[in-house]
Amino acid sequence: MADFKIATIPGDGIGPEIIVETIKVLEKIGGLYGHTFAFEEVLAGGIAIDEVGVPLPDVTIEVCKKSDAVLLGAVGGWKWDVLPGDMRPERALLGLRGELELYANLRPAVLHDALKGACPLRPDIAAGGIDIMIVRELTGGMYFGDRGRKQTPLGEAAWDTEMYAVEEVRRIAITAFELARKRKKHLTNVDKANVLESSRLWREVILDVAKNYPDIELDHLYIDNAAMQIIRDPGSYDVMVTTNMFGDILSDEASQITGSIGMLPSASLNKDGFGMYEPIHGSAPDIAGQDKSNPIATILSAAMMLQYSFDLDKEAKAIESAVTAVLESGARTGDIMSDGMRLVGTREMGRLVLDRIK
Repeated sequence: MADFKIATIPGDGIGPEIIVETIKVLEKIGGLYGHTFAFEEVLAGGIAIDEVGVPLPDVTIEVCKKSDAVLLGAVGGWKWDVLPGDMRPERALLGLRGELELYANLRPAVLHDALKGACPLRPDIAAGGIDIMIVRELTGGMYFGDRGRKQTPLGEAAWDTEMYAVEEVRRIAITAFELARKRKKHLTNVDKANVLESSRLWREVILDVAKNYPDIELDHLYIDNAAMQIIRDPGSYDVMVTTNMFGDILSDEASQITGSIGMLPSASLNKDGFGMYEPIHGSAPDIAGQDKSNPIATILSAAMMLQYSFDLDKEAKAIESAVTAVLESGARTGDIMSDGMRLVGTREMGRLVLDRIK
């Protein structure tokens, strides 16, 4: 038995409704396995801008730091697209990652057997299965580098700087190698070392860390080739490690070949195992409040929380098994709907998962 404090950030769009269903799942897990989860809701994103004038209030950071983990819904929406960059809802995500030192982003892309028909790849490729863990560096690189604008003879110019220090690369490399050791012992490094100096340093450090993991098969792909290979032969890859920007692009691509971005969770971790857990889909303002969103990605993010931050592997497996059972029963939200399946809403999907948790 254990007690855990979880900061919840429902955020914008469909965020509040998927968080509600996920809290119900965690409460049931707590009841069945003898744990107590205490939830404290805080503001971030567009709703924070509307209510307090900034995308990431100081009190939100304080509550998150005092919690055992953070559960996030989604931030952003059309309403705030006209705001300047430093006031956009998405700045809350960058702020949380930086303040909480969440340098390792884990994004599993798994094709469930029940959803193989929704995979956009050829049936013979989908038949081989997809189970890729993308490890994305989250607090360095171009998203956090120096940027600015200046006047040139060709008009106004803008720049963003990609920079990585050795220790930034080393710690994400260790995370990736350790994950590979627990899976199929195969790690693929993704960079652009044929062009970028930052990638050359990145690869040097990856190779240095690899000396401590002789049991792990290590290979390398340039980012453009990697983007092609996970479409051509996704079953050949297990753990992939890459930079912030490349990981952002590659993980979204990987999510689409599993059938729906609404199915995939993520974990963002610091060196102590503290994490922020969120679905990788957006806020989907076009369907917000209509009982149409898919809560499974958020529910599976909670399962990752139990596994990676709380060391509750049995409880995490109970959630994953319940999701699999619901999918095999034919229940589908609109984003994964196909012929012969049964269309359900957000609340009904959440209830079905609850009913199958053992």
